[in-house]
Amino acid sequence: MTKAELITEIAIKTGYDKKTIGHILESAMSNIKKTVANGESVYLRGFGTFSTKTRAAKVARNILANTTVEVPEHKIPSFKASNEFAQTVR
Repeated sequence: MTKAELITEIAIKTGYDKKTIGHILESAMSNIKKTVANGESVYLRGFGTFSTKTRAAKVARNILANTTVEVPEHKIPSFKASNEFAQTVR
């Protein structure tokens, strides 16, 4: 499902126009990104938790050049589905 399809589904179910739903969805995603980028978690009951994880520094290999490259410690975004969401998918 694409963002446009999601907006259409929500518009049909709620009766609001697609433009309004689009603004709301964009605002929600923007706030989630901003919060996670600041190192905080976003918990949505019944859905899951958006947070950051820290990947440790490591030595990787470039197979084509046959050299090693040091990858520094860095943060990545993470999502953990709630039990309710996980049960729905199973």
